[in-house]
Amino acid sequence: MKRYLWLAAGLIAAVSIPLVLGGRDTLAQLQRFPLPLWLCLLGMIVLCWGINALRQRLLLGEDRHRLSYRHSLGLVMASEFAYCATPGGSGGPLTLLALLGRQGVRPAKASAVFAMDQLSDLLFFLCALIGILFYALFHHLNRNVQGLLGFSAVLLVAALLGVIGLARYHRSVIRFNGAALRRLGVQAPRRRRWARKLLHFLDAFGDTFRLPWQQLLQVFVLTCLHWGLRYSVLYLALQGLGADLQWAWTFLIQMLSLSAGQFSLMPGGAGTAELTSAALLAPMVGKGTAAAAILIWRAVTYYFYLIAGGPVFLMLVGRPMVNRMMGMR
Repeated sequence: MKRYLWLAAGLIAAVSIPLVLGGRDTLAQLQRFPLPLWLCLLGMIVLCWGINALRQRLLLGEDRHRLSYRHSLGLVMASEFAYCATPGGSGGPLTLLALLGRQGVRPAKASAVFAMDQLSDLLFFLCALIGILFYALFHHLNRNVQGLLGFSAVLLVAALLGVIGLARYHRSVIRFNGAALRRLGVQAPRRRRWARKLLHFLDAFGDTFRLPWQQLLQVFVLTCLHWGLRYSVLYLALQGLGADLQWAWTFLIQMLSLSAGQFSLMPGGAGTAELTSAALLAPMVGKGTAAAAILIWRAVTYYFYLIAGGPVFLMLVGRPMVNRMMGMR
């Protein structure tokens, strides 16, 4: 029960921060926001779900016949809901692996699909970050933004190097883990079982990585299309409010805000993402416009995920996993 109250408190804080920042001007601007643009933004998110379902089916390879496209779409919506509703997004991978397992996909294969999906996202953001760094060479960035941008770059490069290191030196990693677990008193049968699971995952990941290059290229193109659509929501929201801000700035603000929200360990970064984006956006477009844009952005990319994905999640997952995920720390 406390977890549900914590989620509710985070959602209330997420809505309250922009309203306090913009005051009455925020409500007035929200009333003037065009309804067709609202529908367009929501349609973009639905399209993102469809794109992710296609990407997932490409990564499954021969196992994609185990589930229909409709089921793949439901799986994406359920896992996105779990990601937004749990601290640090911890429920997203659990939901994905559990639902794929119910369709007969081996745990190692499901883990490899998730890892490859995350690697594709990582490559996209690394490329985007390089583009933003070139953009910053010709535009002035304040010191706070420069610090956050540098910190994000370090994290992305470190994550990519970690993946490469695990693939290249996996035998040394297994031996090191075995020695560490032995010192912690873990019994030999359990150590061997965990080592076998890691080897099965690496084999499955290698098989996924050896998919035809045309198929992997399609996955990356779909990744770019997905994040390009999702990160255009704030830009279009500002355009609908009459603010003139370049797309690159809105991309940077969203990336930094969502990164800060991820590290806060709040469900969906509730509160932290709003606070960070308000601090970055308000000096550029004014408090009222910034607050209205943040509310629209989060309504489309966060609250809509909870509202639309919640029923799908309950239908596919059921109450036992809900209680298990809400109890995760």
